Amino acid sequence: MASRAGTVALPQDLVDITALLDAYYDVTPDLSDPAQRVAFGTSGHRGSSLKASFNEGHILAITQAIVEYRAGQGITGPLFLAKDTHGLSEPAQNSALEVLAANGVNVLIDARHGYTPTPALSHAILKYNNEAGPGQPQADGIVVTPSHNPPADGGFKYNPPHGGPADTDATGWIANRANELLENGLRGVKRIPLNDALKADATGKFDFLSSYVDDLPSVLDLDAIRTAGVRIGADPMGGASVDYWGEIGERHQLNLTVVNPTVDPQWAFMTLDWDEKIRMDCSSPSAMASLIKRMSDSAAGSAYDVATGNDADADRHGIVTPDGGLMNPNHYLAVAIDYLYRNRTGWNPESVVGKTLVSSSIIDRVAAGLGRKLVEVPVGFKWFVPGLLSGEGAFGGEESAGASFNKRDGSVWTTDKDGILLALLASEITAVTGKSPSQLYKGLTDQFGAPVYARIDAAATREQKAKLGKLSAADVTATTLAGEEITAKLTEAPGNGASIGGLKVVTENAWFAARPSGTEDVYKIYAESFKGADHLKQVQEEAKALVDGVIS
Repeated sequence: MASRAGTVALPQDLVDITALLDAYYDVTPDLSDPAQRVAFGTSGHRGSSLKASFNEGHILAITQAIVEYRAGQGITGPLFLAKDTHGLSEPAQNSALEVLAANGVNVLIDARHGYTPTPALSHAILKYNNEAGPGQPQADGIVVTPSHNPPADGGFKYNPPHGGPADTDATGWIANRANELLENGLRGVKRIPLNDALKADATGKFDFLSSYVDDLPSVLDLDAIRTAGVRIGADPMGGASVDYWGEIGERHQLNLTVVNPTVDPQWAFMTLDWDEKIRMDCSSPSAMASLIKRMSDSAAGSAYDVATGNDADADRHGIVTPDGGLMNPNHYLAVAIDYLYRNRTGWNPESVVGKTLVSSSIIDRVAAGLGRKLVEVPVGFKWFVPGLLSGEGAFGGEESAGASFNKRDGSVWTTDKDGILLALLASEITAVTGKSPSQLYKGLTDQFGAPVYARIDAAATREQKAKLGKLSAADVTATTLAGEEITAKLTEAPGNGASIGGLKVVTENAWFAARPSGTEDVYKIYAESFKGADHLKQVQEEAKALVDGVIS
């Protein structure tokens, strides 16, 4: 049967919102099942109420644990509390507020009773702490979002005072304490009714939208976009950026159209992703099929010079151009880096280029062409936080379409991924250069070569995944990969020496990285070749054989 990927969802694809919400309140997790315990991945705790992995008990326990963690760290400023458009996000935000208010925490929620993108939360934390100054009470935040995950999922992420994702020390402590509270039947969790929490003296309002939108000229050349008349089509994809895009266009007088302002917790308007699931992945051609079609249908006289998409919490970006369609995230990162480091004269001239180790090596070549040092870190945006804060790493990006960069004067903008920022950058690039990002990428490949990149999944048991995560370079005895000499065998990121939780093998013109999945019985093989698709296939085959040989 033909795949339905890229076609509009049918009624049988839609989650039952009533059942989802009932399960949130009615289902008690079975803590003997590891899948039902609190566990923080690279982007917080995620799960579904229908699978007993994201329920009221989880959120009450996690929030109480965060209260205790921030007290232990001496964090006494306000806590910014935000949510996206997933069906579980509002009830989870309400549960969190009940606990925060009962503990006397000064909480700031959205003044418009709307949705808040993750980057707007990060921006708010950093702006507050910068204005408060050294030695003053510092703010932190919680954003309730599972990012691009399907409609049945919920997510809960803590951002400490540095504004970015919490590190493993923090999330490990919070998760352990939350599971203790769950095991004790939530004894030790303070909580008051929602109406009382909303009226509490310590509960206040904050205009996330104005704080973020009005500050955009400090990080982007909006004058250039406006003067050039760049026609922008912005698709919030039913996510938290829905009100932001309209305000961006209006307040900054841009030629900007909000392509689809619909918010629907079932996401019934979405086209199905590669696996026929609803997933708001703006880097996926299948999930972005509607926007791609809108651009291609009007190709003769395209309605937009740049069209963009964001996931549900707007921390990811998708860029569609009239001449190139949906850009591969790696390709756009390379263009963004080349443009920014040539045009941001206010940045530290010694600032490095940050990328994750599974991002394309064309970024390495672009950085070398710019005369900039490249810093390669493990997967997870938290690794970019120190550089963005100090200005020593003015740009950080990862292959999954997440990135952020500093203000025009070199100071910090956000320390979490900002999909709105990267989407607007595509319009600035078009305005300043007179070329689309996809045209500029073609120029980079003419200069540095054209890489072919792919990711595949391979079956692995829990024991094999654990073994992969603990490999050392000495475990790999191979000396060649796809006909080339192996030049590096990495189990630690070269940029900071942190464990990558897997293996990366590098040759002159290719590389692969293998990492265990945190949620499925598979490991992921990322691979790239500058010698074409056939060579990439050979790299993938040999990579799988090599990895299977050392973990079996």
